[in-house]
Amino acid sequence: MAHRSNHYDVTQWPHGDAAHDIGAVINDILRDVKERQRTTDVEGGGRPGAVVYIPPGDYRLRTQVVIDISFLRIEGAGHGFTSSSIRFNVPEAEWADLHELWPGGSRVMVDLAGVDAGDEASGAAFLVRRKGSPRISSVEFSGFCIDGLHFTAPGPDDNAENSYVNGKTGIYVEDANDSFRVNEMGFVYLENALTIYHADALSIHDNFIAECGSCVELRGWGQASKITDNLIGAGFAGHSIYAENHGGLLITANNVFPRGASSVHLHGVTRSSVTNNRLHSFYPGMVVLSAGSSENLVASNHFLRDHEPWTPFLGVEGRHDDAFGLVNVHGDGNSIIGNHFSEVVAASRVRPAGTPPVIVRVTAGTGNRISDNHVVASDVDPAAQDSAFEAQVEALLSTADARPLPVTTVRIDAGADGNTVLDSGTEGEVDADLERNAVRFTPAIRPSHTTTAAQKMVRT
Repeated sequence: MAHRSNHYDVTQWPHGDAAHDIGAVINDILRDVKERQRTTDVEGGGRPGAVVYIPPGDYRLRTQVVIDISFLRIEGAGHGFTSSSIRFNVPEAEWADLHELWPGGSRVMVDLAGVDAGDEASGAAFLVRRKGSPRISSVEFSGFCIDGLHFTAPGPDDNAENSYVNGKTGIYVEDANDSFRVNEMGFVYLENALTIYHADALSIHDNFIAECGSCVELRGWGQASKITDNLIGAGFAGHSIYAENHGGLLITANNVFPRGASSVHLHGVTRSSVTNNRLHSFYPGMVVLSAGSSENLVASNHFLRDHEPWTPFLGVEGRHDDAFGLVNVHGDGNSIIGNHFSEVVAASRVRPAGTPPVIVRVTAGTGNRISDNHVVASDVDPAAQDSAFEAQVEALLSTADARPLPVTTVRIDAGADGNTVLDSGTEGEVDADLERNAVRFTPAIRPSHTTTAAQKMVRT
């Protein structure tokens, strides 16, 4: 049989029905792997692990998969993502005309009963749990879709499917781990897509993680991990990318969609990089360095902050006002260099009213360097549409009919000193104590009537 070579197909396993409960089938496969791989040292080997293959199709998960072996790869034949949010906001009378109603590919449908709101692990489709030494290692998830099916709490527009709440998690890693990989996966309609504790050398790469309450959360502590080349978008109360107490974290080349309360939130994170990402948000607080996050590099990112254009979510506000900043820093020795910021909002909707929005704000810390950032700020009259795709594309492409919007490009609070601001705002745009911080303003274009004779000579 195929499983004798440590390669298993869930549809060929003789015990259980993967379509009815893929969780029970995978758990039985894992029992077989452990039964056959009992010895830790056989001629320099002994426990090579296994591959579990999920062919294209729909598989209901009624039993939580508990993973406690290393060197396991669970793989499918396609991430299968499609927007459930768009479908659930289309009138049901129109569903018959839609080409598809549900995500596809190799699709695992999370249908767990008895989820305990006080035990976040209980709602996980895949729970990784193993204590002891060595840490569980080299568990891989690749190429299939984890679908939470429905949201259930009261939501905007009187639609529970817009709430981003159902108690379900795609993958929950409870114990210290090494060299895990989550690649080419699809996650949709989960309250938490990925929750991983105590990660070392984790790779989250080339996934589609969207329409989830929170997308990627690295908790506890960790080191030397990377979140790269993903398409990510969280709900209005959740995190797109969150990490706490990590060192050496690389967050690069991600396309982060709007609606998440933050795009990247680093809490107590040191010596890490947020570089070359495209970040889009409907709210301030796009990148937050909190709890003394220090010596991090935030560079060459494109920030776009604008307003929600899709009718079902109009009126939803973020947790911070515009004085909080698109980037908010609490920590020492961070470098915020060479970023592009597009602030495209209606002046009438800025909070607090009558104050310029803040782009980069340092609330506490010393030795931070804010250099060569470019801010384009526009006052616009935002429009709304019932079509999510058309509304968002139109908002992204529109640059006409915009008026200049006064902003504070950098604000250094009274509790911060010894910071450096270079070429990141004119004298009228930077708010900092010049006796406690070093500032070189971006040159401003002077009105022609103040140009001196000497300046005219230099120009000619």
